[in-house]
Amino acid sequence: MTPLPLALACIWLGMVLAISIEAPLKFRAPGITLPLGLGIGRLVFRALNASEIVLAAATAITFSLAPRPLAATVLLVALAVTLAVQVVVLRPRLEARAQIIIDGGTPPRASTHLAYIVLECAKLLMLGTFGIILMFAA
Repeated sequence: MTPLPLALACIWLGMVLAISIEAPLKFRAPGITLPLGLGIGRLVFRALNASEIVLAAATAITFSLAPRPLAATVLLVALAVTLAVQVVVLRPRLEARAQIIIDGGTPPRASTHLAYIVLECAKLLMLGTFGIILMFAA
């Protein structure tokens, strides 16, 4: 197995972990209001998700070029589905809620943010497991 899928998965894992740590911390910075933090968050998560799509595609392409463990294949498919749900289903809803707050309104309660966080945690676990499987599949 070529080391490239492992390297890409590690980069992907690092990016998701770094942004997951940064996201709540930005709201603690002096002078950051909720609308300002949400505006920054929207930009950051758009960039993260775009980068994740590129990394997922590159990982899938390089992963497909050699024999691969079934467990890693299943995890890569699960990662792609998780990312698709985040980007296509959840992020547009989160962006709409953020815009309501930025515009001074109060959106109705929703569990969208919690669902996104749960999927983000699942993605971190899947990426770590994917990497471990690839490390020992050589």
